[in-house]
Amino acid sequence: MLGFRKSRHRLTTATAVFGLLVAGAAVQASAAAPAAAATPHRVLFDNAHAETAGNADWIISTSQPDPLGQDSSPSSETDWTGALSSWGVALQKTGDYSLKTLPSGSSLAYGGSTATDLSNFDTLVLPEPNTLFTTAEKTAIMTFVKNGGGLFMISDHTGADRNNDGYDAVEILNDLMTNNSVDSTDPFGFSIDTLSISSDYPSAISDSSNAVLHGSFGTVTKSLIASGTTATLKPADNSAVKGLLYRTGYSGNTGAFFATSTFGSGRVAFWGDSSPIDDGTGQSGNTLYDGWNDTGATNAALALNATEWLAGGSSSGGGGGGGGTCTAAQLLANPGFESGNTSWTATSGVITNSSSEAARTGSYKAWLNGYGSANTDTLSQSVTIPSGCAATLNFYLHVDTAETTTSTAYDTLKAQVLNSSGTVLSTLATYSNLNAASGYTLRSFDLSGYAGQTVTVKFTGTEGSTLQTSFVLDDTALNVS
Repeated sequence: MLGFRKSRHRLTTATAVFGLLVAGAAVQASAAAPAAAATPHRVLFDNAHAETAGNADWIISTSQPDPLGQDSSPSSETDWTGALSSWGVALQKTGDYSLKTLPSGSSLAYGGSTATDLSNFDTLVLPEPNTLFTTAEKTAIMTFVKNGGGLFMISDHTGADRNNDGYDAVEILNDLMTNNSVDSTDPFGFSIDTLSISSDYPSAISDSSNAVLHGSFGTVTKSLIASGTTATLKPADNSAVKGLLYRTGYSGNTGAFFATSTFGSGRVAFWGDSSPIDDGTGQSGNTLYDGWNDTGATNAALALNATEWLAGGSSSGGGGGGGGTCTAAQLLANPGFESGNTSWTATSGVITNSSSEAARTGSYKAWLNGYGSANTDTLSQSVTIPSGCAATLNFYLHVDTAETTTSTAYDTLKAQVLNSSGTVLSTLATYSNLNAASGYTLRSFDLSGYAGQTVTVKFTGTEGSTLQTSFVLDDTALNVS
């Protein structure tokens, strides 16, 4: 049974409202973030999950973990051996990247002391993994991304079980997203389709500001499917998810061949086929396909721009933002509310450690409404977003309600951005009793368009005269890079 909030203590939890920004002072760096936008950008290519099984050869070099052991100054793809050598050599030649490979027989870890620990990298590339990640590895990957890392997931068509262990890349990557200890509630806002599409040239959307489609490595117009799959997007689960290239005849939430998203402080990219990253050269005995240099596509630019974006090298996060240099940071003060009524402007009782409603982490949360009577609660913070920064607002939202309707929004929560005069610049989202669900859901919004401005992020919860609805927020973050 849901309970009413007493003495400004409520029982139900809230659906996502858009979150708060730090009072224009304290800029605190994320404690465990893997230094996004560092130079050189540190990229780890996975080869510990059967990436060379069968005809696959998804490595940048046979020298592992350090490809420089094969050639310290590569000038062409054949200077390093592997079907991904073109990718690796192109990054190496810029002088802005430090590349390593996680060798076969190793395990992915985060927070340890080994040279290949994920805490030492900005981006992890999973090029068609063919064995399941262990429970510990999934925790490491998801924590890495949540704390600011970039994750590049490359799939293949369903049934491409190269080592015959019963799992293909579609199943393995979906398992990572749906069966982990960090967040299994559709954290990235998409699922990979169980399809085997024989051929196509997916086209890029029109978005001249998108850093992946229009990056320093060139303009992306098309990619390639040579037996691959797509993804189904679910923006209701993560509003940051965005399809960038689509299978012919598809758009919107279906048929996304290349997609990006965010999770926590990190960034995510998905590609539905390994053929586009295959340069046709590799170890002897493998049957490879030169998709990297396919003249009907722009796969090289797509792979390289996406790597730069994931590593925080571009100034545009998720398709927005301006140019310039930005120091990566988390800008929210008291982001988990554990310091109580500090740094936020809120209605009395909103920031609470009441045991009637569980916090996502710690003891405190922001609990708007939940009284079962007409009332309005607010929560806000002002913050200055530095010029030249990509900015992403993240928060976890839980909504509980005693309403039984499936069609009428009686109680609402608005997440808005205001200027210094209090004028509403944007309503980011409106949640209601219709969004009630168990547990917390991560919500993300791109605030890059407000770089160089001081803005206020404000949540306003409005409840009707009967039957309570509670909007509960926790674990907020405003990340810039």
